[in-house]
Amino acid sequence: MLKKIIHTDQSKTTIIIRLLVGVVFLSEGIQKFLFPDILGAGRFEKIGLPSPEFLGSFVGTFEILCGALILLGLFTRLASIPLIIIMLVAIATTKADVLANQGFWEMMHGSRTDWSMLLGSIFLLIKGGGYWSVDNKLDSAKT
Repeated sequence: MLKKIIHTDQSKTTIIIRLLVGVVFLSEGIQKFLFPDILGAGRFEKIGLPSPEFLGSFVGTFEILCGALILLGLFTRLASIPLIIIMLVAIATTKADVLANQGFWEMMHGSRTDWSMLLGSIFLLIKGGGYWSVDNKLDSAKT
């Protein structure tokens, strides 16, 4: 089972996607704790999510941990799963209202980062950490 989780292709360019996804999620997670009224619990309360205090810390923690794991390329596939869920919830809770009230193009404009993070995370789930990853080192050591 561990072998399936850490197995990765040998692409040397996957690091570009890992850096993009990892840095954005790590940064956003940290900001949820630095600016909770704007980006953490306060934002979750504003959009009507239940238990915003808990949820802000919960999501922020996952963004920090999974973002750091993706930057390292350690358990990349596993770390991408919570981030995919976070992005699907973010799109559903924040962009559906924009779509309904302001239209398709405004929603697409406002969600460009969300879609990039979602698709980058899905890419990492499919491909793994790539050549320059801890996953690759562990995978190579096992064979």
